[in-house]
Amino acid sequence: MPSDSSGTASNSPLLVLGKISAILDSFSLGRPVLKLADIREATGMPTSTVQRLVMNLVDKGFLDKEDDAYRIGMKMAYWAAPATRGLEVLDLVRPLLKDLRDSTGETVSFFKAEQGHRVCVALAETNHALRREMHVGKILPIHAGSAGRVLLAWNEDLLQATLKADLQPLTESTITSSEDLESAVRRTRSDGFAITIGEREDGASGLAAPVFDASTALVGALTISGPTLRMPRPVCESWLDMLLNTAESMTRLIGGRYPSEAAA
Repeated sequence: MPSDSSGTASNSPLLVLGKISAILDSFSLGRPVLKLADIREATGMPTSTVQRLVMNLVDKGFLDKEDDAYRIGMKMAYWAAPATRGLEVLDLVRPLLKDLRDSTGETVSFFKAEQGHRVCVALAETNHALRREMHVGKILPIHAGSAGRVLLAWNEDLLQATLKADLQPLTESTITSSEDLESAVRRTRSDGFAITIGEREDGASGLAAPVFDASTALVGALTISGPTLRMPRPVCESWLDMLLNTAESMTRLIGGRYPSEAAA
């Protein structure tokens, strides 16, 4: 039986499928275009194996070639459409909310913007006895807190309307200046996430990241929240990778893609 340079049987269907999966998993919304060297580094496979499989994947439409680089082929989107057809976005993302809740131990929510406010539309609640009250359907001011910051950052019309509104203080840390809020929102868009401490409620912390649809429009804000006693800023910062990876997984799951500046 023929072998590749790694010494494994190259034509074993299960082994080949595993290698193909590893190559496809190399691509992400943050790194949608990869060269052969990038794929080889990500998979750890020999150069000859990567070259052979990538050529086959391009031939079958799994990958598209761009000059000397590659991206996931458009044919994959065609195949993916039936998988999500008839499923609501919230049905798709709920398992990821629970996974992130289990990883952090804190409440994980998904917020959408509605009529100038932010609304909790999905929730995986913490098991801690000490918790900040949150429930599906809860309506909150959009100018305070990490989720609101994210919802404003990728919705210019909503941001401009909010900046013209009366920004009521909820705590001593609430931003009530339109100039300061606009600056904070622009920074959130540049960073790709928001962390806030005590803006909406004293002694509460939150961090949030955006989820996008296929047209790069914002779907909502994925948020981890809890008492600052358990979530001081260093802890929030240590969870950023988990938050951003989950938000990216949600975006990919619903067939979404990042705006060009968010993927940079």
